[in-house]
Parts: sequence; structure tokens; C-alpha cells
Amino acid sequence: MDKVIRFGVSIEEKLLKEFDCLIKEKNYINRSEAIRDLIREKLVKEEWDSADMEVAGAIIIVYDHHKRELVQNLISIQHDFLKLIIASQHIHFDHNNCMEMIAVRGNIKELKKLESKIKSEKGVKHTVFAKSTLGETI
Repeated sequence: MDKVIRFGVSIEEKLLKEFDCLIKEKNYINRSEAIRDLIREKLVKEEWDSADMEVAGAIIIVYDHHKRELVQNLISIQHDFLKLIIASQHIHFDHNNCMEMIAVRGNIKELKKLESKIKSEKGVKHTVFAKSTLGETI
């Protein structure tokens, strides 16, 4: 485990009260844990913004599986990007709607291209790209 370093932070009282409310709402043990999470979140975002690294994440889509040719198009896109896809999970919401979670790992530019192709398919109702890290830089 890395050495823990203590440091002080000056913050306005109102902002600190709001932060403490957030800490309680999110079930953090203390301020330090919450601050560490905020720092990690920012570092992951910066990692994704650097655009030429290998990262990981999950593309989550909700779609109408009755839309003509959509399922076949989604499968075809995934086959075109096979080297980036680690795994996928298909979930049936109801008679019309499905969710697909696609775990991905690879170059940021390529992953963004995959996400763009998937979400632009007619019949895809919602797309979320959960961006993560390989944990090497944080």
C-alpha cells in the first residue's frame, strides 16, 4: 500500500456543509475517502481526454429489439470491433426493449468510434459510456 500523506484544505463553510451532506448521502466513511474518490474520478477523466491511451469501460445501450435489422446491425458492429470487446451481456426488459452491456478495453479513439457507431443506429433509445481505467496511472 502506498504511503498516506496528510494535507490541509481551506474551504468555505457553506461548501463544506454541502460536501458533508453529500458524504453522508453517498455513505462515505469520512471526508478523506470522498476526496480520494473525487481525485480518482478527475484523473480518469483526464486519462480519457488524453486520447491516445489504453483504457477500459462499458457501453450500455437500451434499444427496441423489434426495429428492423437493428439487432443484426449491432452484432455486425460488435464483430467489426471484436478486438476491443471483452464481453457482452444481453438483458430483456420487456417484450419490446432490451439492454446490452458491452465491456470494452482498448485505445480511447477506437472505443469512442465504437460507441458512436452503436449509438447512431436507428432504434437505439439510450446509450451510456461508463469510462474507467486500467488502474495503472492512479
